[in-house]
Amino acid sequence: MSPRERQPPLEEAGAPAGVLTNARMAAILDEIAELLEIKGESSFKIGAYRRAAESVRRAGVEVAAAYRAGDPPRLRGVGGSISERLAELASNGQLAYHEALRAEVPPSLLELLRIPGVGPRTAGEVWRGLGVATLSELETAAREGRLRALRGISEKTEARIVEGIGELEQRPPRRMRIDEAHDVAERVVALIETVPGVVSATAAGSVRRWRETVGDLDILVETKTPQAVLDALRALPVFEAVETGVRGGADRSTLRLVDGPQLDIMAMPPGAIGSYLVHFTGSAEHNVALRHRARERGWSLSERGLAPLDDDSAEPMTFAAEADLYAFLDLAPIPPELREGRGEIEAAEADALPRLVERSDLRGDCHSHSHWSDGREPLEVMVESARATGREYQVLTDHSQSLGVANGLTPSRVEAQRRVIGELNERFAAEVAAGEAPSGADRGFRLLHGTELEITTDGRLDYSDALLAAFDVVVASLHVGRRQPRAQLMARYETAMRNPHVDIISHPSGRKIGGRPELDLDWEAFYRLAAETGTLLEINGSEARLDLDEHHIRAAIEAGCHFVIDSDAHERADWAHLDWGVGIARRGWVTSDLVANALARDEFIALMREKPHRL
Repeated sequence: MSPRERQPPLEEAGAPAGVLTNARMAAILDEIAELLEIKGESSFKIGAYRRAAESVRRAGVEVAAAYRAGDPPRLRGVGGSISERLAELASNGQLAYHEALRAEVPPSLLELLRIPGVGPRTAGEVWRGLGVATLSELETAAREGRLRALRGISEKTEARIVEGIGELEQRPPRRMRIDEAHDVAERVVALIETVPGVVSATAAGSVRRWRETVGDLDILVETKTPQAVLDALRALPVFEAVETGVRGGADRSTLRLVDGPQLDIMAMPPGAIGSYLVHFTGSAEHNVALRHRARERGWSLSERGLAPLDDDSAEPMTFAAEADLYAFLDLAPIPPELREGRGEIEAAEADALPRLVERSDLRGDCHSHSHWSDGREPLEVMVESARATGREYQVLTDHSQSLGVANGLTPSRVEAQRRVIGELNERFAAEVAAGEAPSGADRGFRLLHGTELEITTDGRLDYSDALLAAFDVVVASLHVGRRQPRAQLMARYETAMRNPHVDIISHPSGRKIGGRPELDLDWEAFYRLAAETGTLLEINGSEARLDLDEHHIRAAIEAGCHFVIDSDAHERADWAHLDWGVGIARRGWVTSDLVANALARDEFIALMREKPHRL
């Protein structure tokens, strides 16, 4: 029997409804849509489940909790039938309709969807037409040339499928994105803290270091009754016990969240968590360097703390706070994001650790969308939401005209949008002058007019220089022609960066985490060009991108580049992307003085006007 079949109603588990996350509910709806498409069901029905998944994913409330409380939220695109299924899912932790589809369609077909170029319709075609249901069967059929006999599959597509299978086999095992991991960790910590006898619970490991993807979760628990606490956790039906034991003096239990990630739970006495937190936060490279430093000073370092090398019988010296352990080793406290064995020990010893950028440093956001292009909410709704956050400015960057799939703006629509923005800014200023501005916006707020300018496949920019000069901010992007040769890609980026009106290159590598590889660029030349032209590089906080990543960021800093940290928001919930962007920026050793949107509004606007004078 599968874990899903064993799961009882969450009410019986004694767990808060939040354990069933919006992301998990949305994933089930997405899978239903994929199964329906594999079956060849109507596009209307498939689309209804996809829209519902997106609405649940981006809901501003905990959907399961709302349904369980008898107050279902109003979700765009969710009708009565799907709402009933959400209620069942929220109550039972599973959905009979979903399970029936999985029994009807071979689950192995879902694996095919991980192959670039293979969508649900293609998977359904090869299943119905050739009886193919596994990766190995698909590869055999493709290599034998049998796929091209099916509707909609060309010889070129067949070759791409073979290539995609090869890429898939080289990928590491599925890991959670940092946003998913944080979400699960927060909910698990909240659940554990409800257990009698728990003093505190803290997430450690790679999720605390803000790694872009996370495997298992490490949770540290302070308690005077470790055995009772671990027994209580193992008894919760939302968990499956995997292993129990003692490691390094900490009572330990390995659990798995039903239909979720593995959790390593370590229980230790109150007042000792600092020692354990350093060790279980990691990384392994950081811990090795710390142990070496301790040995040089006559101490053995383990998760329990420090013990003298010459006294095997001595009880380890524990620490209530991480900073105390670092101080004992004559080191400044090292932020978790830097603990990767990349020079942080040496910097801490020299008291030269950077003052990393923080979320509160950001005064504005340079990349957002509205319903004028591919945003999911009206411009006015997005702006009022941004204004309410207390930031000083928000740049609206709807797509340019050639990106038809994103409803890009023609020059005439650009002018119309500019008039709307002007009217909004006039109203905002009048409200401030009259003392009528909403809380958080009483110091003034300005919506800046920008564009996400497409760098076309032939190397042109999507708007004329005259039109570009009228924007407050120009963010240039490359969405199409990704497979062009390196020289051609570099030439396209160079055209953009040498243009006096292009201020920012957004999501420069073009990667999608776990889905799309980065562009083949001459990165050293790319960084030099950005530094030479004064073009800012974006750290895109969208959870699917996190682009630039930490390695590119550090290399760009060495080359003299500066950055913006942006949300790339398509609706209000996406403002949270700034958190993920800051986390990755911190891993890249970014300080606030390197971030243009840490500047106050007038200073930022002045910076945007400087570029033509530098070229």
